[in-house]
Amino acid sequence: MPLANTKPQPRQTKIVATLGPASNTADKIKALAQSGANVFRMNFSHGSHEDHAKVHAAIREVEAQLGLSIAILADLQGPKLRLGQIAGGAQPVDVGDVVWFCPRDGVTDTIPLPHAEVFETIAVGQLILVDDGRIRLKVVEVGDQVFAAEVLNKATLRDRKGVNFPDTPLNVQAITGKDYKDLMCALELGVDWIAMSFVQRADDVARLRALVGTQAKIIAKIEKPVAVTNIDTILQETDAIMVARGDLGVECDWFELPAIQASLVAKARAQGKPVVVATQMLESMIVAPLPTRAETSDVSNAVVQKADAVMLSAESAAGEYPVEAVKAMAAIASATETAGRSDKSTLETPFIDAPDDSGSIASAAGVLAELRDACCIATYTETGATALRVSKTRSDVPIVAVCPSQNVARPLSLVWGVTPVINTNTQEFTASRDGRIPPKLAPDTLIQPNRPVVVTSGSTHGQAGGTDSLKIAYLSD
Repeated sequence: MPLANTKPQPRQTKIVATLGPASNTADKIKALAQSGANVFRMNFSHGSHEDHAKVHAAIREVEAQLGLSIAILADLQGPKLRLGQIAGGAQPVDVGDVVWFCPRDGVTDTIPLPHAEVFETIAVGQLILVDDGRIRLKVVEVGDQVFAAEVLNKATLRDRKGVNFPDTPLNVQAITGKDYKDLMCALELGVDWIAMSFVQRADDVARLRALVGTQAKIIAKIEKPVAVTNIDTILQETDAIMVARGDLGVECDWFELPAIQASLVAKARAQGKPVVVATQMLESMIVAPLPTRAETSDVSNAVVQKADAVMLSAESAAGEYPVEAVKAMAAIASATETAGRSDKSTLETPFIDAPDDSGSIASAAGVLAELRDACCIATYTETGATALRVSKTRSDVPIVAVCPSQNVARPLSLVWGVTPVINTNTQEFTASRDGRIPPKLAPDTLIQPNRPVVVTSGSTHGQAGGTDSLKIAYLSD
């Protein structure tokens, strides 16, 4: 009979918390981290570079105080399209009205849309969505640097509202001038992840990669239908994806969004790339201390799909209950994971994927850990790649990633089931490979006396990509 767990298992689904006016002070950041936030998102659509530098410093201060590895995600604004300055600030419209758009402000009887690239490719019959899809129009006529659209629902067009063109292939720059400046700021600060907005194809990610190099990992935000179509090639180029359901939910049919999310999560997992589910997960907690039942189910669904992370946006950035929102998300994830483990009446073999030696070791580690009822899998990883491979199996056994530095450990804070710890002692490393786990490398809730630990490592210490060994070890005295 397998030994019963003597300590509660740590949460495997990670939490990304967006920082903003409600949460960007050191004390709030500390409270969020203690409540369960693993990654902090800095939204470069708002705030100055000086503001972001202060927030970055506060996160690192909290990280040092708590002795954790905390990842920082810099989210670039991307080529967001917005209306220009409307005469009078607003224009009421009714069903059947025809509205003319032009690329310049101040033209009589037109709505300004200061994005010339739209007028190059717009076509009759295509849909236009304004203000997160609240206003819908259809193009009925196209002229020289103008086009007309019929209003499909009664509403009011207002200054600077966002505009989406779900049917129109737009020739937009993937990295705007603002994005470039923000990227240089983020890299100088030393963030761990860069999120790229409005990705359409793998080439967009490749352009960002050319600028980022190895200084940070890249998350491709999937928020356009064309990105869903191109997801296989995007996944090959990016380090991770985010199912950004805000703009994605505007541009695709609303009833298709749950199926699209499930497909994106499955495809990312199949390629061993982390996947974050984001937007409106606990939206009501912007103003309420508890989530709705539907929101609870939404977060739980992402956990059941075994997404690597779930994300809070305005809930933690600008809401009245940022700490409570993180606690609620952590509680939902933990309860869902616990129920999933207790529902298993028989051993389930983890996902097997063994394209090479390192992949074989990772897959075997998950199987062996399940068979032996191990308290954890300890992976010695120079780059984080081994921990990613083991996480891909989605074994229920927790993963301790022993890393040589924070540069390796921090990005793993986003990865499902992984608890990163740092160790640079070669002697301790060798002892672990020989079957003994040094107590200092044993997170309190993971490695337990008298319970086996499945250890993956390489024959040569310090060699990246050389994972070739699998052992069973125990906590040393």
